[in-house]
Amino acid sequence: MQKKINTDEAESSIKYAINRKLSICIIAALILFFLLSPSHAEIYKVKRVIDGDTLLLINGEKVRLIGVNTPETKHPQKPVEYFGKEAHLFAKQMIEGKEARFEFDRQKRDRYRRLLAYVYLLDGTFLNAEIIKQGYGFAYTKFPFKYMEEFRRYEREARENRKGLWR
Repeated sequence: MQKKINTDEAESSIKYAINRKLSICIIAALILFFLLSPSHAEIYKVKRVIDGDTLLLINGEKVRLIGVNTPETKHPQKPVEYFGKEAHLFAKQMIEGKEARFEFDRQKRDRYRRLLAYVYLLDGTFLNAEIIKQGYGFAYTKFPFKYMEEFRRYEREARENRKGLWR
């Protein structure tokens, strides 16, 4: 009888030790995942839309939408491009004066020191994608980004459905 109790206690102790070590490993892996994650998000309020793919935040920071290129409206050396005013107005109606969640990728700033971000309205609408889906901009694929294939598909679908600038 004494031997049976000791065996049960030993099995219980081993299971406890294994479960504890496994739990510690899982927690450590989750902490590392979040610490080493290339992106994080913050909430900001948009003061105004500069043009269809560039925003000015209340704190004075300029933000360039990742993966989106809209026709120019404010370029110092270029005239207003076809559908530029419409793209600007679309972005303005979607985000100006509103708070949104800004998610950053591996590269947080461009060569002009603008923040590079994926922007989500508080209702969950993904602004970068919506601009392309509605035909107000192109998928900007000069530099790789995590939604590149989706944005290419959205642009192709907008073209096929003759949306926005593809009319």
